[in-house]
Formats: sequence, structure tokens, C-alpha cells
Amino acid sequence: MSPVLFQPRPRSEAPFEAAGDVLRVISDPRTPVFVTVHASGRRRYGYWQPYDSATNRGGCYVALPTPVCDRLHSEGRIMLGDPLVDPAKTTYRVWPTRTPATPIRIPVAPMHAAAQTLAA
Repeated sequence: MSPVLFQPRPRSEAPFEAAGDVLRVISDPRTPVFVTVHASGRRRYGYWQPYDSATNRGGCYVALPTPVCDRLHSEGRIMLGDPLVDPAKTTYRVWPTRTPATPIRIPVAPMHAAAQTLAA
């Protein structure tokens, strides 16, 4: 039996379908997300996942896909907060941007002639 070889996908080709999940995590006010920019230029987005005794999971840092986060940042869907500078790295808080809601225009039915005379 021959071994099955899997071709790993490079990180730069991460699917963008994860953008909704990433935005959901960033938009949750209970989950502060940070990006760390190292002196070498390497960026890492992540957050702390608290321990959940019901599922016996958590209590660790969770990394978010860097290509997806970089794309969201370049599209203006997330923004970075004030920098916290360290000699080897700089850390920023990641915030979702607020997109203004488009006004809803409700079509108005034309007034009948009788209603127009009453209104006047």
C-alpha cells in the first residue's frame, strides 16, 4: 500500500471564507484581539481563549489567519488601536470598523385626491 501524500496549502492561500468567522471574533467585545508586529516584520493576530470547564477546552492563545486579517485591514474592515512598543515587537489592539448603515427608503404610496384636500 502506497502512502498518501498531502500537498499542504501555503498560508498565503488561506481561503477568504474565514473572513466572516474572523470578523465575528473581532466584533465580540468579550474577546480582545491583538496583532503583534515583530522587529522582523512578521505579524501575528490572536486572542486569549478562556478555559471552559463544560467542554474542557481553552486556556490558551488562539491565532487568527494572518492573510485573512491582513486582507480585512487593507479593505478597511478592521482597524488598529494605539501601539504598545517593546524593543522586539509592537502590539496593537484590533477593532472592527463601524460601517455607516445605509438609510432605508420606504416607498410612499401616492395620496388620493380626497386625502390631499383634507391635508390642505
